[in-house]
Amino acid sequence: MKVAIVGASGAVGQEFLKILEEHNLPIEQLRLFGSKRSAGSTRVFRGKEIVIEELAHNDAFKDVDVALVSAGGGTSRDFAETITKHGALMIDNSSCFRMDEDVPLVVPEVNPEDALCAPRRIIANPNCTTIQMVVALAAIEKLSHIKRVHVATYQSASGAGAQAMVELEEQHAALVSGEEPTVEKFAYQLAYNVIPHIDVFTDNDYTKEEMKMHNETRKIMHSDVSVSATCVRVPVMRAHSESIWVETERPISTEEARRAFAEAEGVIVADNPAEKCYPMPLFTAGKEPVYVGRIRKDITSSNGLTFWCVADQIKKGAALNAVQIVEWLMKKGVLK
Repeated sequence: MKVAIVGASGAVGQEFLKILEEHNLPIEQLRLFGSKRSAGSTRVFRGKEIVIEELAHNDAFKDVDVALVSAGGGTSRDFAETITKHGALMIDNSSCFRMDEDVPLVVPEVNPEDALCAPRRIIANPNCTTIQMVVALAAIEKLSHIKRVHVATYQSASGAGAQAMVELEEQHAALVSGEEPTVEKFAYQLAYNVIPHIDVFTDNDYTKEEMKMHNETRKIMHSDVSVSATCVRVPVMRAHSESIWVETERPISTEEARRAFAEAEGVIVADNPAEKCYPMPLFTAGKEPVYVGRIRKDITSSNGLTFWCVADQIKKGAALNAVQIVEWLMKKGVLK
């Protein structure tokens, strides 16, 4: 299989390289693409240095089977035809195509079959917060249809990219030194702060990030579920956390929910409050599963259930999900 990574120098691009190596996919050739600024630099894959090529409108993707793309919505939109015109399958990490009817939006643990119908040769990777939430929600949906979800996210700096992570480190260093911190990647200083504002505000005063969770969840789960989200940036380097409340059609006991989570693909249960056992970014960063804990009945609703969910945004929330799509298509014989 011949694979390309577009946006190879970014945080997700670098994670693509790690996961492709860890999962030992049968890759005959790997090509890396980036901006004019990153072109010419190198990355190591399986002991060999690969030069990053400048992304351009040419025939560079003629022999590529799969292109893993994480270079921003504008680049995805501008280069989609160039990437796919010779038959390459584009798995896109931006929000550009997610809600297009003829582009499947796929989380392999939830709706892998949707990946089989990609008439434009584009498969969209969902938003990071949506991915980890629907992996957990799918376990509950098997027990009883979910009518409503309320979720508050606690999103790490990694969600805003590699430079945002650097900015958080530099802000802490500046404050310790008594200097004024630089603020460029966030609306306000993130160090020693939380910011209830991710992406731009829409007409209904929800942000685009919050509306993504509503719209994408419905598309992935093929459901009429209503999702109301409040997305918050927190001074954590990596891994997102979510406090999730669901209302189901019938009451679900905590024992039922715990068993369902334990049996769900891609989910690890860490739920023993008496022993202070619950998921935290400190221990889940860099790991592949979605971690669930604090499972309890909602005391305001007989059909309500509440739980806490943590996953690595760069891994499962982005690069890993895309690679899992490739692996699933390989198992089905669509990719070889």
